[in-house]
Amino acid sequence: MAFRLEKEKTTSTPFVLIDEEKKYMKLEGRSFNENVAEFFKEVNDWLDGYLTSNFGTFTFDCAISYFNSSTTKLLLNMLLKMDSHASKEKKIVVNWLTTEDNEIMVECGEDFRDDLNNLQFNLIIK
Repeated sequence: MAFRLEKEKTTSTPFVLIDEEKKYMKLEGRSFNENVAEFFKEVNDWLDGYLTSNFGTFTFDCAISYFNSSTTKLLLNMLLKMDSHASKEKKIVVNWLTTEDNEIMVECGEDFRDDLNNLQFNLIIK
């Protein structure tokens, strides 16, 4: 049975959706929880296992509008992990979704994109 996780957003944590059957993950909202590592533990544990499987194609939509430095580090580590597993056989698409007026998230997306070599990173500015 395919793994599925859905966490509703709060004032300090993002909405999380992992749908393994659809080969899809989404983060949306704000992330400045004091214990980011604990909040994302289940996501990271799943991702570690999933990236070693033969998934074919995987899409990650990241629509976080604000995050603290702990979340920045966690997101970068997740993206680097995805990048290290991306290949011709394992296509990983990251859609970094932000708005034109959110300059910090635009810059962050550009910085993350510059650190990644193997996955497809789409900076989508609305």
